[in-house]
Amino acid sequence: MLAPTPPTPGEIRASRLAADLTQKQAGALVAVTLSTWQKWEYGRHPMPRALYDLFIIKTKKRTT
Repeated sequence: MLAPTPPTPGEIRASRLAADLTQKQAGALVAVTLSTWQKWEYGRHPMPRALYDLFIIKTKKRTT
């Protein structure tokens, strides 16, 4: 079984901006620090697909 592909830094940033959140607020939604969120968004470390999916689910609930 193939591992899910992590989101790109651009996808992470675009999703956060679409939700109108700061990096700190976005990190809090998935229980990570600002530093961790920045590492994902700047491409220093890949964001786990499961956490990205959780972020998308939580932000859609906030905006609907």
